[in-house]
Order: sequence, then structure tokens, then C-alpha cells
Amino acid sequence: MALRINVTSMLVSLTLGLFNVGAIAAEPVKETVNIGTGGVTGVYYPTGGAICRLVNKSRSDHGIRCSTESTSGAMYNLENVNSGDLQFGVAQSDWVHHAYKGTSEFSTEGADKKLRVLFAMHPEPFTVVARADKAIKDFDDLKGLRVNIGDEGSGQRGTMEVLMRAKGWKKSDFAMASELKASEQASALCADKIDVMIYTIGHPSGAIKEVTTSCDSVLVNVAGKAVDKLVSENSYYQKALIPGGIYRGNDSATNTFGVGAIIVSSTDVSEETAYTVVKSVFDNFDIFRKLHPAFADLNKQNMANVNLDVPMHPGATKYFKEAGLID
Repeated sequence: MALRINVTSMLVSLTLGLFNVGAIAAEPVKETVNIGTGGVTGVYYPTGGAICRLVNKSRSDHGIRCSTESTSGAMYNLENVNSGDLQFGVAQSDWVHHAYKGTSEFSTEGADKKLRVLFAMHPEPFTVVARADKAIKDFDDLKGLRVNIGDEGSGQRGTMEVLMRAKGWKKSDFAMASELKASEQASALCADKIDVMIYTIGHPSGAIKEVTTSCDSVLVNVAGKAVDKLVSENSYYQKALIPGGIYRGNDSATNTFGVGAIIVSSTDVSEETAYTVVKSVFDNFDIFRKLHPAFADLNKQNMANVNLDVPMHPGATKYFKEAGLID
């Protein structure tokens, strides 16, 4: 089934103050947990902030302080959940699979058998944005252009490299393959320093709104035989459709493929702690869904039934069974 993103036409203005999770009055703290997110203009950062907001809301009951860390993204989060520097993280479903199996970009590190999933989040289409004056119609037109392929450790960099291998492309096929951080690429595109930027992200996105509002830019279709093969051979990929009308100058829907955002943890995190985090979100689900437009269509049942061959954390399993969301 294709991923379809139903969104509101207006972005909710989220300030950093909304997620100032350390601002709660002093209360007894028996444990501090950190959630690795992503760049502040993406959806991972407010995702972690929303989770922490709800955990900290009931801190007096459980004694857990939750804080977010802005990171380079999915692959960094997975590596640091494994090392114990992070207790939780947000990551793309494809890289969660590869981290657990020790495949693809994680072949050197080996399989992370401590990795566990808590719940699924929003869909994340692989999103390509190009300067309108380049007249790019689809992904194949990127050859010979200045493309930001993403910074090391980011999920979009990893997905871009997978797609490039599937198409038989190399960095040398581009006039320039820059490695800007996600937060840097919108300004670079509008300043004519790059022609194309990529982002694996939920929609509507503040980052994509920024670039399409700041300069004439278009979303690019990502389709064809290479994409069809990736989707057919890997359960963590699905066809995706970014609706038209979300961003200035982009009235038509954009065809692409995508993954899903997953909240992950480790067997090093206790069952009680993982249970508390999951309970904080799902017991306050109506509040949670209002904290970002990308959460508007989230469904408890779908979130609890993660379609990955990675074990669920016992704390999450305990909560979902109590809530009747899994058998």
C-alpha cells in the first residue's frame, strides 16, 4: 500500500519554548533519559520534544527526566543508542532494519542485537527539492548538477547513497556533491550555492516550507525502475505521495518512495523506563497528536504494530498488551 500523507493546509507554529522540557519546577529525579532527534528544522526534533514534554508532565509520578538532543539524524541516533550515550532515538525504518541486521552502512559495526523498537511514527517520503530555474522534471535530471547529498550520519545521506547505488551512480556524476547539514541546505539552495537538496522527512515540514517560501523551488518526482526494485525487495520502503498545495509553487502531488519514523531504544534501558515513556505518550494521545501537523493522522493501532523484523522493547510490549493494542 502506498504511503499517503493527509495534512492540514497550515503549519502549526512551534517555538522552541514549547519543548523547553527542562523548564518544569524542580522535582525528585531518579533517572534522566536522552532522546536523539535531528536538526531543529526537521520533524525529528519536535518528535523528541513532544515525547519529552509528556514524560516530564508526569515526572512527579515516576521520577524520570526526559531531554532531547539535536543530532545529525537517524544513523547517529542508532549508533549512540547502541553505545548508551542515548537511551532513545528517532530513526528511519530502513536504518533500524540495517542496524539490527548489521547490513548496508552498518556492516562494519556489525549487528546491534540490543536494538529494540518502541513504536512507529509518521511516514517519511524521500524528498528532493530543486531550484525552479533548473527545469528539473524528475530524479534522473540531477546528473551534472550541484547536489547536496547530506551530511554523514544522516538518514537522508544513507538513503541517497542506496538510491545512487541502485541507479549505478557515483558522486562524480554530479557537478558537486556537497555534504551540508539539513539545517544549512535551504539557505544554500536559495543562495544559488547548490541546485538540489534532499531530505527524508515527514510532511508538512518547516524545512521544506522554508526553502519553497524563500525562493522559487520545486519538489522533484523520484520514480522509475530503480525505485520500483527497491520497494519490491525491501519491506521497509513504500511508494509515497506528497500532496500538492502544501508548499508555495508546488500545486501538484509529487511521487516518490519513503520509510517510516521509528522510536528506538536498547535492552540496556529498563522495562520500567521504556514502559513509562510509552505510557506517557499513549495515555495522552490526543495531546500528542496536536503537537505537530505530521502527527495529525497517527493511529494508536498502527503505531503499536511496527512492521519490522526488530524486536519490540519489553516495556513497550507490556504497555501495548495492557492497552489491548497488540495480542
